[in-house]
Amino acid sequence: MSRKGKVLVAMSGGIDSTVTALMLHDEGYEVVGITMKTWDYASAGASKKETGCCNLDSFNDARMAAVQHGFPHFVLDIREEFGDFVINNFVDEYMAGRTPNPCVLCNTHIKWRALLKRADAMDCAFIATGHYGNIRRHENGRYTIAKGLDETKDQSYVLWGLQQDLLSRTLLPLGPYRKTEIRQMALSYGYPELAAKSESYEICFVPDNDYRGFLKRRIEGLEEQVAGGNFVDKNGKILGQHKGYPFYTVGQRKGLDITFGKPVYVTAIRPETNTVVLGDEGDLDEQEMVVGKLNLMKYDSITPGMEAITKIRYKDKGSLSNLYPEGDKLNIRFYDKAKGIAPGQSAVFYEGDEVIGGGIIQRSGGQL
Repeated sequence: MSRKGKVLVAMSGGIDSTVTALMLHDEGYEVVGITMKTWDYASAGASKKETGCCNLDSFNDARMAAVQHGFPHFVLDIREEFGDFVINNFVDEYMAGRTPNPCVLCNTHIKWRALLKRADAMDCAFIATGHYGNIRRHENGRYTIAKGLDETKDQSYVLWGLQQDLLSRTLLPLGPYRKTEIRQMALSYGYPELAAKSESYEICFVPDNDYRGFLKRRIEGLEEQVAGGNFVDKNGKILGQHKGYPFYTVGQRKGLDITFGKPVYVTAIRPETNTVVLGDEGDLDEQEMVVGKLNLMKYDSITPGMEAITKIRYKDKGSLSNLYPEGDKLNIRFYDKAKGIAPGQSAVFYEGDEVIGGGIIQRSGGQL
């Protein structure tokens, strides 16, 4: 019997999840490793060789670490669960003129739920991952995610959708450490190849990082369906033709195949008319936005006018804002205009280093 309890650790075969499992094992937890297979690269139709978390080498690396340290390891096939929800949502969002964040959906609706289900079946009290973040419980009894110590690796933004029952049983051992320290730990454990291993930032089911090609392979005849739409300015003046609205994102500047002697940006996408709006960089600035599909962490409700730092993308530093509930949505009003608000992306609200909650950006501007 372990002195700290039994924990199911998600092991991708990479440095972060491997060190997570070994740290918990050393701390006295009864560790069970599990590697989740979410996607077959062959079915993506891409030419690039398998990399990242869903290939045989990664499975073997995770299993070898478990064997060497004396704890069990399993491979869990969740391709059906993953495909039905995450990939269909990814395609649907682009076809609706929005820019999705599939990793957020995968974490909150697929991976954590799949982990918790198997943890219950194996009598594990906890689940653990190699994400950089910290979990705290407040006096009000609610759990929240706080930023990891290493701000360059902090992943609190992509974990905003975790609900209270998931947070209450999750361990994030890497939160108090910097990435350099984790690399040193990997060396100390005898895994120099992990310490030197490069990291992949690609979407797992888009191995060549070409989402446009992925959409074309998923939807037969897509190019013909959406070709010939117009680029327009904010006044509706036609500026030229584009290749199809799903192939553009708000804030995009490169790859437009149209020149004006100055930089122009995608400022809006209108799928109903197959129209892509172009403008100057200043046209990307917005004072307000509407956020839906909310998940609250630190508090069970939002006080009208609550002040928060709001991040509108993963690498965003965040902007000071006020939050105003409107039904099941929030109206976010920025103190200074935010640039490049993209419907479909996640908005995450912080109080200090703690996540108040988050949601999906519905639209820029304040109208519901």
